[in-house]
Amino acid sequence: MDYVENRMNQEASKPAAAEVQSVATPVNAILFALALLIAYYSLRPKSKPTLPPAPAPTVFQTFTPPTLLPYNGTNNMPVYLAVRGRVFDVTPGRNFYGPGGPYENFAGRDASRGLAFGSFDKEMLTEDLQGPLDKLEDLGPEEWEALKGWEERFEEKYLVVGKLVAVGEEGTKASQ
Repeated sequence: MDYVENRMNQEASKPAAAEVQSVATPVNAILFALALLIAYYSLRPKSKPTLPPAPAPTVFQTFTPPTLLPYNGTNNMPVYLAVRGRVFDVTPGRNFYGPGGPYENFAGRDASRGLAFGSFDKEMLTEDLQGPLDKLEDLGPEEWEALKGWEERFEEKYLVVGKLVAVGEEGTKASQ
């Protein structure tokens, strides 16, 4: 046992500084640098989000059937259609009213008669673009009800961008 006591006494007499290890080791320096890097990336100012450019303002216009016709969704043009003399921008519904859509016949045209009768046939469209507008005088009560329903739906969903007048009435007081 004397050996154990002597050994314990030797260990106790060693200087205390040898027992304390330095914290400045290479591993600790790497861990500290990594913690600083993570803190920097998580707290650094974020770049400001960029907003998409605003769409061009829509100007209320007076259209005639020939000037409305190009607004059928082809050639990167917006999609407009007219109902009872009011021109609606239906571009947000391009998949319905634009090229390839089920209502594409109405794009760039007066869709009043076709909507009233629930028909997509070309016979429902005005053939003579230079002639007078369709006054819809032969519509019955059911057709008027259907047309008003469509018109209300367009008013809720789409912007009115103009009015449709016959050729030659663009500047007359009767069309205003």
